[in-house]
Amino acid sequence: MLDKTYEAATVEPRIYEAWEKADAFKAGAGAVDGAATYSIVIPPPNVTGSLHMGHALNNTLQDIMVRYQRMRGRDVLWQPGMDHAGIATQMVVERQLAANGEPSRRDMGRDAFVDRVWKWKGESGGMIFNQLKRLGASCDWSRERFTMDEGLSKAVLEVFVSLYKENLIYKDKRLVNWDPKLLTAISDLEVEQVETKGNMWHFRYPLADGVTYDFPVEFDEEGKPTAFEKRDYIVIATTRPETMLGDTAVIVHPEDERFASLHGKEIILPLVGRRIPILADDYVEIETGTGAMKVTPAHDFNDFDIGKRHDLRQISVMDREANIILAENADFLEGVEESEILKATIAALDGVERFAARKAIVSMLEEQGLLDEIVEHAHMVPHGDRGGVPIEPMLTDQWYVDAKTLAQPAIASVREGRTKFVPSNWDKTYYEWMENIQPWCISRQLWWGHRIPAWYGPEGKVFVEKSEEEALAAAKAFYGKDAEIVDVNDALVRHEKGDDAVIALYRDEDVLDTWFSSALWPFSTLGWPDKTPELARYYPTSVLVTGFDIIFFWVARMMMMGNHYMKTEPFHTVYIHALVRDEKGQKMSKSKGNVIDPLELMDEYGADALRFTLAAMAAQGRDIKLATSRVAGYRNFATKLWNACRFAEMNECFRQEGFDPAHAKLTVNRWIVTETSRLIREVSEAIDTYRFNDAANSAYRFVWNTFCDWYLELAKPIFNGDDEEAKAETRATAAWVRDETLKVLHPFMPFITEELWTRTLEAEGGSRDGLLSLTRWPEPIGEDASAASEINWLLEVISQIRSVRSEMNVPAGAKVPVVLTGASEVTKQRLAIHEGAIMKNARAESVSVADEAPQGSAQIVVGEATICLPLAGVLDLSSEKARLEKEMGKIDGELDKIGKKLENPRFVEKAPAEVVAGEKERMAELSERKVKVSEALARLAALG
Repeated sequence: MLDKTYEAATVEPRIYEAWEKADAFKAGAGAVDGAATYSIVIPPPNVTGSLHMGHALNNTLQDIMVRYQRMRGRDVLWQPGMDHAGIATQMVVERQLAANGEPSRRDMGRDAFVDRVWKWKGESGGMIFNQLKRLGASCDWSRERFTMDEGLSKAVLEVFVSLYKENLIYKDKRLVNWDPKLLTAISDLEVEQVETKGNMWHFRYPLADGVTYDFPVEFDEEGKPTAFEKRDYIVIATTRPETMLGDTAVIVHPEDERFASLHGKEIILPLVGRRIPILADDYVEIETGTGAMKVTPAHDFNDFDIGKRHDLRQISVMDREANIILAENADFLEGVEESEILKATIAALDGVERFAARKAIVSMLEEQGLLDEIVEHAHMVPHGDRGGVPIEPMLTDQWYVDAKTLAQPAIASVREGRTKFVPSNWDKTYYEWMENIQPWCISRQLWWGHRIPAWYGPEGKVFVEKSEEEALAAAKAFYGKDAEIVDVNDALVRHEKGDDAVIALYRDEDVLDTWFSSALWPFSTLGWPDKTPELARYYPTSVLVTGFDIIFFWVARMMMMGNHYMKTEPFHTVYIHALVRDEKGQKMSKSKGNVIDPLELMDEYGADALRFTLAAMAAQGRDIKLATSRVAGYRNFATKLWNACRFAEMNECFRQEGFDPAHAKLTVNRWIVTETSRLIREVSEAIDTYRFNDAANSAYRFVWNTFCDWYLELAKPIFNGDDEEAKAETRATAAWVRDETLKVLHPFMPFITEELWTRTLEAEGGSRDGLLSLTRWPEPIGEDASAASEINWLLEVISQIRSVRSEMNVPAGAKVPVVLTGASEVTKQRLAIHEGAIMKNARAESVSVADEAPQGSAQIVVGEATICLPLAGVLDLSSEKARLEKEMGKIDGELDKIGKKLENPRFVEKAPAEVVAGEKERMAELSERKVKVSEALARLAALG
């Protein structure tokens, strides 16, 4: 017998253990002979990671598809794995060393530190896998991969070396996002914009050679200048004064008449004395700021591009810790005449931290009369998400991939329909980025990661090979002498001395960007570069499920690498899921204190409730507003399912061998078989088209309303009756519906459905053929339109009566006569058959047919007939009217208040998007309620 209540905390671990013991998730488990493959690669979570709500949504959706396809008999592989997370992991271990009072990373040296990271990984890394198992993820854990394991490292070497030899990987000096705390380049994804209250400093840059110009200071009504001021300077505005030391030009718009006479002239850079040109460039916006802009190619990404257009010098004035470097900086000093001002600047600023230098520069310019004004300015400042300090655009030597060349086949894959995005609007985002793609910086100044396989010899000669042995052989072939690999410092000393009796090589210190190994994920996890059976069978994969924020960093790069090395796309569909926000629509963040922990939700409500919540809310293109109350509500749904199965068991509803539901005789049974078939079709089609919310909501409505609230209620009189044949058929039908329902719900709620599948045969001493997770997905068995029409008519009649009773505040205990007018012969027959059900479920005093509506009746149209409820003697009409009018007044008041807000352009423009959306939703809810109250008032008026 099923327990009175379902205890998720005790059931879920036991069920998962049973799945693992049965190898239920191994590649090919449950597949029928000759089955087509279905494969998904998991977006590899960080080895340092813990399950957050984004993971929970992403993996729930994958698991729904994987379980569904496995039950359909497909040969399924859900490939799990983890990312080595270069920066995050290095930080975790360094913090651990500091906390334990152990030597620092640099004190212990590279090899010892890397060994220590591997030790940490073995002991503490990867706890997220156990958390995914708590969620019910049915990955083939026997195939677990890690981006730093031997096989994937082999793939990384193969790709780096081959791309280098195809001239698709190269070294270059370009601007990168530089983290001055972690001392490494970082990707755009590792940069977060932080709103900062700062200043916009306006400085006067003096014109060279005594040049002056007329600057307009007064204007007429049409905006034409009427008065001018003679100026010998240009005003420049900046939020980063410390970078001005590296300025190499000032630009103005070519059509800006204020500066037309200055094109080609020069200014004298304050504090430095460098002569720099004034150039025309339409990057400047005439109406914005001062109309003139300084150009610092070595310290700003946009300026870097401008500098390329005008062939400007790139002068870096910071070291890697973001301290100002001037005294020994040849680029800075080149072309600058010695002066007292230059000496003072170097003395005051050389070696000074960037923000201290900022204050000093402002003060020095103010002393020289070159500070025009200071304006308070709130703006977004990029910070490193790990280091937590503002990043600096830094000019450094890094390794790059020629992404533009690799992007072309990947663009064609989407444009020609071989890979599609769902929702399709993400195509545009993909194209915009891919068609304007920049070189991909793949080197990082870390110790944890795939070390770049490049060795340097004298005169900067580089040898890119897969191993030290191959690098030594290449060096010997090039120099005609034996070579050896030594420490970088020893090598540089020998290179400088010209000591080349034996050629000294040293290895590149950098490691590869984590996204480089992740870009190979769909084929490297299957054994490439070896030609494995798994690679031949499961590549290309079927679907990728991911978030929009890594379309560029991961999806696009997998597309590039898959096309280049496998000559075909890595997946045919990319499903982009929404963002999980809090119940007010705000993005979750620790600073706001609105983070919802999925582990806590699973502890309280069970994994099934969380999974079903996420699926039911996963509408394409719409963010999820998650409230804990929604999860609690779907736990109630699980309880409803459990109680329904328990009720069926108490009424001896057991599976009958040989029972064919298509041949049921009773109308109510033919109806529920039809509705079950419709459910199977709806859910299958919804999952196939990635409409997870539609699938979940169809299942919910069927279980809660159709099966529990209606079918089991309509079956009660049969169970309690004397017709043994009807009783047997209804018991068998109920058991069949229960089983089909468990199958349909399994991908969404795997734990409770597996438990019910196992337990619901115990009472009759039988056993299942196997686990529900490996049971075949149900197929629709046809529909009986006549039976469905009859019973659905009955349900509508009862529902409409209940609705009117509720809206008009009819006392729950009051029984009201039900009179039908205008009824057809078919309706009269149905009324005669189902009179008892209407009286019981609609609390009817009697059921009859009449030619005219009784006096004082509330009326409802169902089909061709009108249902009349004589309420004149049941309700206090005046007090009910007063109640409804009071409610209508409140609704109108709220609608008026919200309407004024939404009509106010300032509110719509300045309020957070989630607040505006919330007001619109509230207005829609109130408008819907107003219609209901209006209908109730109209019915009340009709009563007289």
